[in-house]
Amino acid sequence: MKKAVIVACGAYMDNGYGCPGEWRCLKSAAMGEGSFDEPTSVLAFVKCTCPGRPTIANIGMAIKAIEMKPDVIHLSSCMANAKPGCPYISAEEMAKAIETKTGVKVVMGTHDYK
Repeated sequence: MKKAVIVACGAYMDNGYGCPGEWRCLKSAAMGEGSFDEPTSVLAFVKCTCPGRPTIANIGMAIKAIEMKPDVIHLSSCMANAKPGCPYISAEEMAKAIETKTGVKVVMGTHDYK
């Protein structure tokens, strides 16, 4: 089974635009739906907080704490498809920075649920 870390937009979740804890991300991982090509074990769920600076370090700490390297890191659908987008860093820039720091492939999005 693949192992993943999910990174979600904290502002989006905390302001009522998404669901608390993003159950849709977790469901799509468990079912192998959306951007997950097979049922996937979620090792960590990291919430990005504005302005996003600590997020990459928090991902690194999560990976160290769980003592397992994920196969993939997913930016949640609310983060990858935000309208309007993040005023601090684009999802594409965040993905590139995460890949550079961790050496783990980043996938844009988690689910297609409405």
